[in-house]
Amino acid sequence: MTLRILVDMNLSPSWVEFLRQAGFEAEHWFRVGATNAPDSELFAWARDNNYIVFTHDLDFGALLAATHAVSPSVFQIRTDDVSPESLAPRALDLLRRFTPQLASGALVVVDEMRERVRILPLDNN
Repeated sequence: MTLRILVDMNLSPSWVEFLRQAGFEAEHWFRVGATNAPDSELFAWARDNNYIVFTHDLDFGALLAATHAVSPSVFQIRTDDVSPESLAPRALDLLRRFTPQLASGALVVVDEMRERVRILPLDNN
């Protein structure tokens, strides 16, 4: 199973090439939507086109919780350096490791030291 990944505006377009070279399908939001679109528009496009959202934006977790959505999955990185040169090996490893969860509906939050997976829909408890 190949994940389809939509890279958010807050991440470099160079992520797309790293993801494609690793065997993922990938697009950057600026190629498919308005650069000033609200998160809800990106979220809806990803859901409707069967992409997961790859982001540095904390709002997507809140959006998943508020809407009780079962998709799209979100891969959220919470590090200071979000460049592919710095983060790609870890991100690619985690995307591969959590492919089943992301394909089924999950929020994966990654920082420098750990990762957390929450299955969708998120509950507010």
